[in-house]
Amino acid sequence: METARPALAGWTIETGASKLTRSFKFESFTQAFGFMAQVALLAEKAGHHPDWSNSYNKVEITLSTHDAGGLTQKDVDLAQKISALV
Repeated sequence: METARPALAGWTIETGASKLTRSFKFESFTQAFGFMAQVALLAEKAGHHPDWSNSYNKVEITLSTHDAGGLTQKDVDLAQKISALV
């Protein structure tokens, strides 16, 4: 995953490279929820779904390929698509 680092600006590789995390902050709950709806469509299309939470205008996203026991190219690809939304 070291080669993916430049393409993952804003994301943190955590716990021995087993997951990617990023926090997003928006002007309002409506903007945060709209962002989540866009991410949901990307995730569904990719067949790869994030662990996430929302509190008012903040969205926390964690990506990991659970059946592979850590990060895979699926996580990197989805992170890049998510980042392109903001």
